[in-house]
Amino acid sequence: MKKLLPLAVCALAVLILPSASGDAPTHVLSFHRMYGVDGPFLGEDNAIQGVPGDELPWVLKSANGSLTTKGQLNISVKGLVFSDDDKVPPDLQGINDETEFRALVSCLTEDDQDQVVQVHVVTEGFPATVTGNCQIHAKIDLPDPCIAPVVFVMAGSEDKWFAVTGVELAED
Repeated sequence: MKKLLPLAVCALAVLILPSASGDAPTHVLSFHRMYGVDGPFLGEDNAIQGVPGDELPWVLKSANGSLTTKGQLNISVKGLVFSDDDKVPPDLQGINDETEFRALVSCLTEDDQDQVVQVHVVTEGFPATVTGNCQIHAKIDLPDPCIAPVVFVMAGSEDKWFAVTGVELAED
């Protein structure tokens, strides 16, 4: 009769074993939420990792994404639009006025003198609808190492972010 291991031990064993092909797991980051720029993150005063937020508030319905060790970045964005806020002109509320969205991955890495430096890798633009939908599928050159990665969805026309990896818990 086979002896069964407790579930916790089995789960731990699965997590540390290499994949069936013998390769180590390739996911650096997976996410199912992003935070639309608003409040104190608007503009340059509270830029995140040196990246300023847009000057107007944005909301989004959903965002899912992943980043692999080989630099494959995939983000599915749905409903990333200007919020219904008094700061937003009425003709822009609830729409996206950008024809393209880009992604930016920000990592901490080390330079030749063993100093910690910040590196931003930006994708090309991907078509975005007026309803704020966009599929970003890009191959980027990640720095090595890439520590504490942060993923932004940005304007296609300027270096300002509309959404960033994170969550606002009050909205759940």
